[in-house]
Amino acid sequence: MSVRDDLKRQVCEAIDAQREHIIELGEAIMDAPELGFKEVRTAGRVKKVLEDAGLPCRDQLAVTGVKAVLRGARPGPTVALMGELDALVVPDHPRADAETGAAHACGHNAQIAGMVGAALGLSAADIAQQLAGNIVFLAVPAEEYVEIDYRLGLVKQGKTSFLCGKAELLEKGHFDDVDMAIMIHSISAEYEKGVVGVPVSSNGFLAKNIRFVGKAAHAGVSPEQGSNALSAATLALHAIDAHRPTFRDEDCVRVHPIITKGGDLVNIIPAEVRMETFVRARNTKAMLDAAGKVDRALRGAALAIGCHVEIETVPGNLPLNNDRYLANIFKQNSERLFGEKSYHDFPHRGGSTDAGDLSQVMPVLHPYMMGAKGTIHGSDWHIADHENGYISPGKSLAMMAIDLLSDDAAMAKQVLTAHEPAFSREAYLKQQKALFHTEQFDGESA
Repeated sequence: MSVRDDLKRQVCEAIDAQREHIIELGEAIMDAPELGFKEVRTAGRVKKVLEDAGLPCRDQLAVTGVKAVLRGARPGPTVALMGELDALVVPDHPRADAETGAAHACGHNAQIAGMVGAALGLSAADIAQQLAGNIVFLAVPAEEYVEIDYRLGLVKQGKTSFLCGKAELLEKGHFDDVDMAIMIHSISAEYEKGVVGVPVSSNGFLAKNIRFVGKAAHAGVSPEQGSNALSAATLALHAIDAHRPTFRDEDCVRVHPIITKGGDLVNIIPAEVRMETFVRARNTKAMLDAAGKVDRALRGAALAIGCHVEIETVPGNLPLNNDRYLANIFKQNSERLFGEKSYHDFPHRGGSTDAGDLSQVMPVLHPYMMGAKGTIHGSDWHIADHENGYISPGKSLAMMAIDLLSDDAAMAKQVLTAHEPAFSREAYLKQQKALFHTEQFDGESA
């Protein structure tokens, strides 16, 4: 048995010894879900467990983030092992928070358990003495893109610069000491071809808050004196839909608007209607092209009805590009854990993650591991297989860290040599900040 294989054996045994503790953490977080930038209790749990393991923490990073560092015996690259703190809003989930509707219907509780499991295993086995470089354990806030108005309020108050946690951590410099980052996301049986897998990429997106302002009037007595904002919004929905044939299949464009306010009273011509939409695509060029078409549809609808439209555009996530060298290391360790036929290459995904932002500036891996049951973001989602949901992710993360930083960090250096980032940190921040924009268009006087 090689030295590296022996280190992996030791770390897996150390994680197994903490099995009940890791599962308990994952289930406790499941039962106390918190929304993004509000994950105070969850962050406190993570900090306590890490510090009890002898890993001093910095907390309140990007509002609620937690970071600990395990230092190797020799200088070398730094690998971040990440988990996400936040839940999303699924009020009919059986384990949702009764007041906020927050629920862990995406598996972030399992991410945290896996990241903490890796930390417990690597620190308990004293493996750092065999490594060249450092391992950062990072609990990240606010991955789910929810409560947009609340988060925009944080930006306007100067409390944050962005609406998602990883972008905010990049802005605050908390990734300046990190060379590459890895996390594992739980999946359900929708993927039956393997226990684990890596998608080649996923969509990026930007978000729009839209407000149509018309003129109120009595809907029965004098509708001709009004300007119907709901009619403008409805026309905008049809105009956006009319653009769908112009989106290239290979760009994987997704535009999915909703009306969040349709008026005030049924006998009053709606004077204010609010909408939200994401504009998703596989690459930034296609995303910006689709966003321009959405804006034209909104202006055209306001012009047709003769009302005002306010279009507030904010950055979301950039497309995710998984690093192929990290993916190969993950595959080898997955086959060690689950057997030869366990791994599957997943196709491009239409959803989005703020791990995509990181993947534009450094090597990132965001693979999937079967451990859940139910519909993702649905009321039946839960971690059904505690072994693969909570324990195996920790083992996989820890074994990857050992691969990357053992043998004088030869594998990590290979990853960094081969990687060509799309942006520097400064260029990324400049582009994303430039997306913040509010347009006022008066269709009545145009």
